[in-house]
Amino acid sequence: MFKFSTFIKDIASIKRTMMLSTLLFVIGILIGWVGTDSIAQFINQQIDGIRVISQGLSESDNPQWSFFVFIFLNNSIKGVMIIFLGIFLGILPIIFLMVNGMVLGYLVHHLSLQGESMFEVIVKGLLPHGIIEIPAIIIACAFGLRLGTMVWISMGVGSKEKRANVGQQWRSFFKRVGPISMWIVILLLVAAIIESTLTFWLMQ
Repeated sequence: MFKFSTFIKDIASIKRTMMLSTLLFVIGILIGWVGTDSIAQFINQQIDGIRVISQGLSESDNPQWSFFVFIFLNNSIKGVMIIFLGIFLGILPIIFLMVNGMVLGYLVHHLSLQGESMFEVIVKGLLPHGIIEIPAIIIACAFGLRLGTMVWISMGVGSKEKRANVGQQWRSFFKRVGPISMWIVILLLVAAIIESTLTFWLMQ
């Protein structure tokens, strides 16, 4: 039940939702990259908040440990919560994907305009931990969207066949949501370790 292979099968069982989650994240990146003034103002507020937290962590007695604890708790709590927040018709996972994509797209574009090396930004600053963290967040949002879809079906939206099987879908989802959450937390733990060590060292 808690095997990683079962987790992979769970992901494969919602491949359409996974594709949608990935698409929403990519759209968010593109919107952030283009960035109108209103979007830029919103994203800058998010980045300013992160900057304040980052400065505080940098001034602690053990910056690397402080960064690790903050990154892991922040990402894992959000990663698990976004699954269950999908119960609100799947709206919050969509917003979460779009906003995170927008911040990433805007930040990379902004740094490139400032003359920063894209190799430094992407390969050193993003790729080492992002190759695990980003898919983990997309997976969590996909299961949140799946939960939202089941709510819509329960409300009478969808085919007769889907509505007939919705009870079984609810039972299956809540049977698997524990192991799914566990593996998402494990992936985000690994990403946090990499970000607070390898990424931290590469970006010094």
